[in-house]
Amino acid sequence: MTAGRYAEQLGRVALGSTSPAKVMAVEGALRRLHGQFVAVTHVSVPSGVAAQPLGDEEARRGAANRARAALQLVPGAHLGVGIEGGVERPFGESGPLFASAWVVAVDLEGRSGAARSAAFQLPPFLEARVMAGAELGSALDAAYGLERAKDGPGAAGVLSRGLVTRSELYEPAVLLALMPWLAPAPGQP
Repeated sequence: MTAGRYAEQLGRVALGSTSPAKVMAVEGALRRLHGQFVAVTHVSVPSGVAAQPLGDEEARRGAANRARAALQLVPGAHLGVGIEGGVERPFGESGPLFASAWVVAVDLEGRSGAARSAAFQLPPFLEARVMAGAELGSALDAAYGLERAKDGPGAAGVLSRGLVTRSELYEPAVLLALMPWLAPAPGQP
């Protein structure tokens, strides 16, 4: 079966966020899948977790909450997608702080998929602000004199000098979260 045929099975996609960076990531992933532009219905829904999730579990749960809420909120949607950025210390409490995001996709039949984006280490000046209670996007804006950088390049884009934007970081994770639909179990549509 071709990627286009799998993409048709996904149907109408609802994204549980109005963040321009997240919308671009999902639209970019679907464009790769369909071979053409695909509009995503995006809605503002609560994540049900802290504004700055700490740890993979909280970020994954926030993404799942967003995906389920979007699927319920958008009439005719066949697939809900949620993306939630988070920070964690994968090497223990004395280790550096890393940023990444979880993507969760769910459909009306109860099938789901999840993937995490690549992670990158935050510099100490941002780590200090985040650990003091600031959301990463706000800490980034304050440190660099920006306004809502999370809606554009995000921390990944600012810190990599535009080599990897937030949307570009998330897009592969969106595609990986769609694997249950791209390569379903034998005998499953």
